[in-house]
Amino acid sequence: MATQLPDFMLIFVISCLGFISLCKPILGFIKWVWVMFLRPPKNLKHHYGSWAIVTGCTDGIGTALAFQLASKGLNLVLVGRNPLKLVATADAIRENFGAQVGTRNVVIDLAKTSGEEISKTMEDAIEGLDIGVLVNNAGLAYEGARFLHEVDSEVAESIIKVNIVAATWITKAVVPIMAKKKKGAIVNVRSGSYGGFCSYPLYTIYAATKAYLTMFSRSINLEYKKIGIDIQCQVPLFVATKMTKFKTSSLFIPSAEMFSKASLRWVGHDEHLCVPYWPHSLQCFVLNALPDSLKDPYIFHYFLGMRKRMLLKDSKKFRTKVNNNPTNAM
Repeated sequence: MATQLPDFMLIFVISCLGFISLCKPILGFIKWVWVMFLRPPKNLKHHYGSWAIVTGCTDGIGTALAFQLASKGLNLVLVGRNPLKLVATADAIRENFGAQVGTRNVVIDLAKTSGEEISKTMEDAIEGLDIGVLVNNAGLAYEGARFLHEVDSEVAESIIKVNIVAATWITKAVVPIMAKKKKGAIVNVRSGSYGGFCSYPLYTIYAATKAYLTMFSRSINLEYKKIGIDIQCQVPLFVATKMTKFKTSSLFIPSAEMFSKASLRWVGHDEHLCVPYWPHSLQCFVLNALPDSLKDPYIFHYFLGMRKRMLLKDSKKFRTKVNNNPTNAM
């Protein structure tokens, strides 16, 4: 009898551990279903304020987010470098939502303006406005897969300025307004190029700048959460936009509109880092499960193929240009 009791206890402990191990993924799945499909989104205007700032708002995800925010009744500060595109975006918003949504255009070339100038311009543009939401969406990448030494110096500098410097200084300009009224939401739109899932060779500078946004968001979230500012970094994978070159959308490559709808469902909730679009979340789960020794060589080989096709295309363009140049016949 005495020997049976320890055996029973051992079986009981092992069974409990097995049950706990089983419950963890089940509870994780239930939570995933809740946050992805069932959790109600926050009323952003009520929770944070009547104005939202969107950078990079004239194309792709930025335009879609601007329209989604306008549909929630928020007025918009539209930030971009092309005044004609800004006017077109503002006109389209007014055409869709009428006088109930106000707009204010801020023309800044984030790639060519210093951080202090960006901050001063933003401070002047938003003075007196009830800024509730900031979406740092502006992003820049180089075309085609390239080794680090092949990236043009001016292009590399522009990517760093737009993806790091601009997001930092615009946030720095907006935080005091939110801190004063003790509420606000900041969303930094990152990229699947850095999700901690795998390496991203031949797009190294772009991926590294997006990694900065992760730590930036995570750290300032701790700094300001207790005073009512919710800061979040969102991770889209491939979205059908001009930057990604995908022309048609699908389940795993959503349109900018599909992604933006998912994006706003997460704003203001506790997750400082999130993948808002549910098929992207499934892709990230699989990527996290795979070992780096399998992922890294495949990704490197895939991008090398992209680089080869890019060089071949550039070579064909050059030959066509030479053949069509009349001076070559002289």
